[in-house]
Amino acid sequence: MNTDLLKRLCEMPGVPGHEERVRDLITSEVKGLFDAIETDPMGSLLCRRDAKTEDAPKIMLLCHMDEIGFLVSHIDKNGFLYVLPVGGFDPRNLFSRRVLVCTDDGDFKGVMNPGGKPVHISSPEDRKKIPEVGEFFIDLGMGKAAHDVVKVGDYVVMDEPFLEMGDKLVSKALDNRIACWLGIEAIRALGDKGRGAEIHVAFTTQEEVGLRGARTSSFAIQPDIGLGIDVTLSCDTPGIPGKDVTTTQGEGFGLHVRDASFIADKGLVQDIEALAIKHKIPYQRTMLASGGQDGAAAQQAAAGARAVGITVGTRYIHTVTEMIAKDDLQAALDILVAYLGEF
Repeated sequence: MNTDLLKRLCEMPGVPGHEERVRDLITSEVKGLFDAIETDPMGSLLCRRDAKTEDAPKIMLLCHMDEIGFLVSHIDKNGFLYVLPVGGFDPRNLFSRRVLVCTDDGDFKGVMNPGGKPVHISSPEDRKKIPEVGEFFIDLGMGKAAHDVVKVGDYVVMDEPFLEMGDKLVSKALDNRIACWLGIEAIRALGDKGRGAEIHVAFTTQEEVGLRGARTSSFAIQPDIGLGIDVTLSCDTPGIPGKDVTTTQGEGFGLHVRDASFIADKGLVQDIEALAIKHKIPYQRTMLASGGQDGAAAQQAAAGARAVGITVGTRYIHTVTEMIAKDDLQAALDILVAYLGEF
């Protein structure tokens, strides 16, 4: 398993609307794998692998590049930065975090904390309060000089390393650099197979703020089949009722059949399930009560497409401790290669 590529993808900063560094890394990795590569006006990287015949079906893999993060919205007179989120954050996960502020002239390390009293001088009532995201600020340790290096609109990501822990991988931005990794490695592993279909791998932008890049790229490609590649919840941890577990780590890739953005094509679900059984690839059906993913954009583009999700169960989503099982990632890769190889 090419964990070095996943590490480089996860540690590369790129929030919605600022995915260019991730796109550049992917571009360097996919040389020779596709017949055509272009960047669309939204910044999505569209990669096409031609079929043997002109009337072949179009299959589109949608793999969003962006991670949740922040945009600098204000710099106060003392050089403290205030930010607006791009993506969904639980403020309980933001206390005392190291961050990276990314500017046109370089990156600057900082720390994020909420305004208010520290533990030694706060009251019990103070410590019960959970601040809103807008109450957090970033300290670059440079005082008023921050005005000279940071501008409103610069972006901020969490600054944490990629880790291998036994049979697990832990990192920020596994949502959704996992999909970027799968989009690259599936085509690499496919080799000369699958030339009965025109395969498009779209590394999309701005998914975390509304599937934006996926909507435009899907409209341009107009696929017959859309495969939304993403993470999903793995709540197989203490304190979660059994009905909310969603996926259990180590039990295979997630065959995603429903969330708030789409309902998967029943025939595709059955086809992929049968293929997983045939090749003895572990899988689990998944469903979410809320949230969405890029497969919905493919399904609804132009005259519509058949769509399904291929996901990897992830613990602690939208934190710096996102965790996956290596075996589940391998299962997701195996089913993609098996499915595309059928054409």
